[in-house]
Amino acid sequence: MRMKKLIFFIVSISSVICVNAQNPESLMEKANNLFVEGKYEQALEVYNSILNEGYESTDLYYNIGNTYYKQKGIAKAILNYERALLLDPNNEDVKYNLELCNRLVVDQIEILPVFFITAWVRSFRNLFSSNVWAYISMITFAIALIFISFYLYSKGVGFKKLSFWLGFVLVLLSLSSFIFSKSQKERIINGRTAIIISPSVTVKSAPDTSGTDLFVIHEGTKVIIEDKISDWSEIKLSDGSKGWLNKKDLEPI
Repeated sequence: MRMKKLIFFIVSISSVICVNAQNPESLMEKANNLFVEGKYEQALEVYNSILNEGYESTDLYYNIGNTYYKQKGIAKAILNYERALLLDPNNEDVKYNLELCNRLVVDQIEILPVFFITAWVRSFRNLFSSNVWAYISMITFAIALIFISFYLYSKGVGFKKLSFWLGFVLVLLSLSSFIFSKSQKERIINGRTAIIISPSVTVKSAPDTSGTDLFVIHEGTKVIIEDKISDWSEIKLSDGSKGWLNKKDLEPI
């Protein structure tokens, strides 16, 4: 009898684990079907329930962005497209939809020119996500060790030179990939960029309601968070303008 109870308990636990493991996929399919049917509010509830369970992915944020876009919630659509790009910086579908949304933002702020080498490095870094760069770093380092061992133990002078330079290049590539991976991960964790979610906000000269009014910005505008004091955040725009906003007016990417 005890053995039967034990077997029943194990089977029950296994069933629960299997059901939970399938939940994100089944919920995503359910939400996608609701989206196709035009039931956007219900779809959004299901998508958010997936997030609340601790799951996140490029597709999930992309679908949430599309749902907000259909509901004309441009700020939240931009927010989720930006979050999707953090996980997959080179996703063409996300970039295209984000560009469409940004055209609808009231504030078309001029972007300060960036030194061409800095722009090139950022563009190269954004080719892959943090995880992909980490894999590249590990693989190239492992191959570099093989060539280094060839250099140490081979007797042919030509082969030793070739192994040395190949190993050296691969070590540099591994180090660069590690730096890119770390940089991409920090962008996700630190949350130094944010989207204005209030329809219209006045940027202050100080972290206080009594501060001088500097300028007005509108929902959907992307800002950089420079500092935080209590309920206030110092923000910087792409044109270099700075000021303070209450944190309820923005949401970190």
